[in-house]
This record gives sequence, structure tokens and C-alpha cells, in this order.
Amino acid sequence: MRTVIAGGHGQIALRLERRLAGRGDSVVGLIRNPAQAEDLRAVGAEAAVVDLESASVEEVAAVLRGADAAVFAAGAGAGSGADRKLTVDRDAAVLLADAAEQAGVRRFLVVSSMGAHAEATYPDAVFQAYLRAKGAADDAIRARDALDWTILRPGALTDTPGTSRIRLAPSTGRGSIPREDVATTLAALLDTPATAGLTLELISGDTPIDEAVTNA
Repeated sequence: MRTVIAGGHGQIALRLERRLAGRGDSVVGLIRNPAQAEDLRAVGAEAAVVDLESASVEEVAAVLRGADAAVFAAGAGAGSGADRKLTVDRDAAVLLADAAEQAGVRRFLVVSSMGAHAEATYPDAVFQAYLRAKGAADDAIRARDALDWTILRPGALTDTPGTSRIRLAPSTGRGSIPREDVATTLAALLDTPATAGLTLELISGDTPIDEAVTNA
């Protein structure tokens, strides 16, 4: 399998790249900063320098062509303002979806966020913009018949070691989840076409990841 991951230098993406490359898959991470390429090579992934805030659909489609799946794991990140929540968390996700359609890549995974909604309200204005941007992107992707999409909405992310036991459902309630377990869940979702068309929340739980994904 060949998978292209947007936000290829992110904390979840690097873990996913290592996992996919480790099992023999071909992995390409999209990055904006060429200096990050060595970190991707260190986990077994190729690096493609593409700025999703300025690239055209055609430029992104050229990287996607021949892939079996695309994963949107990009984000404006902590410290960014409301404007970049729109240009990255919303617009870049839609751009990747447009490019996947143009390149004929049907399998499409999105790392979204618990609480994402196009009309979300939150006391902090920037975090509200983030939830709304994620929600709008999710809505735009769910409307596409040309993509076999799955939207994953993790709870609060932690850097604690993964447990490989999760709760995965359309609604899980609040909770946290190690980034390692998010990456492992994404790899399992890539292998499970039956999860296409599902929006799933993810927190730590008692069910082994493969079993949780199979029964989603």
C-alpha cells in the first residue's frame, strides 16, 4: 500500500509513518519545511515538500497520483491564530480532498477533533475557530461520493505510551488518548475498508484496537 500523509512532520503523522513503513508500506509525508525531510526519512517515509496553504490542486494531485490512500493529519498547531485555523485545518483538508479526487485516490482518512462542528461554541475564540474549521472540513469531505472517507475524532491527545486498547464509536464521551494509539488506529482503519463513511470518536478504553476497528 502507498499512503500519502498531509502534515507529515506532525506528532501523529511521524508515528503513523513509522508504523506503516515498518510493515513494508510505501509512505509519503507532505511537509512545508524542507529541513524536516530527514526526520521523515529516519522513520522510513519519503518527503514531498508541498505547502498546502499555497499549492494548487494540480500540484497536490501530482504527489497523490498512484497512491492507495491519503491521510489528512495536518494542523495549524498551537500558537497559531484563528486565520490559520481556516487556511490549514479547513482549507488544506478540502484541498487534499480535491486533489485525491483528481488523482483517483478513493480512500481518505481525516484526523479531526472531538467537538468539531461548523457552528461550535467555545469560550476561547481561537479554539472555537479551530473546532469550527475542523467541523467545516469534515462536512465538506462527508459530502463527497468520490471518496471512501473515514473521519477520526480523537479526544485529548497525550504523549504517554500507547496501550493498544481503545474505545471507538460514533460517540464515546470525553476522554484522552495517547498519540501512539491514534496512529495505530489510523493504520488499522486504512486496512478496513468497511469503515468508509463513518465518523468515529476515539479515546482510551478496554478494547484491542483491531477488534474495535473491525466492530466500528
